[in-house]
Amino acid sequence: MERWWHYLTPGPAQLATGLACLGVGIQRGRLPTVGPRTLDHWVAVVVTTGRGWFTGTNGVRQPVAAPAVLWLRPGEPHHYAPDGGGWSESFVDFTGPGTDGYAELGLLPAADVTPLATAESAQRVLARIAAACRRGGPLAELEASAAVHELLVELRRHRADLTVPMSRGAGEPVLDLLRRDAFLPLSVAQHARRAGLTVAELRRAVRSVGAVGPKEYLLTVRLNEAKALLAAGELPVAGVARRVGYEDPAYFTRIFTRRVGLAPSAFRAQQYRGSTGAVRASG
Repeated sequence: MERWWHYLTPGPAQLATGLACLGVGIQRGRLPTVGPRTLDHWVAVVVTTGRGWFTGTNGVRQPVAAPAVLWLRPGEPHHYAPDGGGWSESFVDFTGPGTDGYAELGLLPAADVTPLATAESAQRVLARIAAACRRGGPLAELEASAAVHELLVELRRHRADLTVPMSRGAGEPVLDLLRRDAFLPLSVAQHARRAGLTVAELRRAVRSVGAVGPKEYLLTVRLNEAKALLAAGELPVAGVARRVGYEDPAYFTRIFTRRVGLAPSAFRAQQYRGSTGAVRASG
């Protein structure tokens, strides 16, 4: 049996950044049973080889087969162990007000156990967290905490139970189709038909890679492009509105102001960078 772990004690300033790493560990072999116990913070246990079981709040024992993530939630009891052959796991403890946002975005799922298509990228991030802790020094906590953000994204990206449907027509990924057509005056139903999907299928496809639905995703693509055009300063507000799919500049201004917190003209005055031949990348 191999076991290594390191714990951190972040101060108020680190916690105020939104997400703080509390510890990291690597364990392999015939590990002892964990719990029943309850923690006051989150833990992501990434099982990379082997099998076992997990029991959460509902008291139902469910099987665990690598690669998978066990999500230990603050205030909720848990109980788990590998089977007789043991398993390999890496874990990271974390906390902070940012966890609420990650839960809302779907990166901290409601499921106790989520299967992974692969754990390779997550393992690389966990290795970086462990390396930062081993090095120590004044930046160790910042490095470790920054990597927790990346870890949550990688675990979400490689969940095996969430797949993005492909278009039944051109065979392009749904999000690529939405980005391509985002500036056309199309309803969500029309976008779904162009992708060869029902509205419900389109909604599931978009939500499978984030918590937002198609309408919110399209709005974000439009606003991101509008910001880039406004910063370039080449078009009047009405021209920007039409470029990103709004025939009514007043309606565009209301939406932009409500979401961004500044009117388009005020945003342009604040962010103007000119365009003297420079190439602007957008996407």
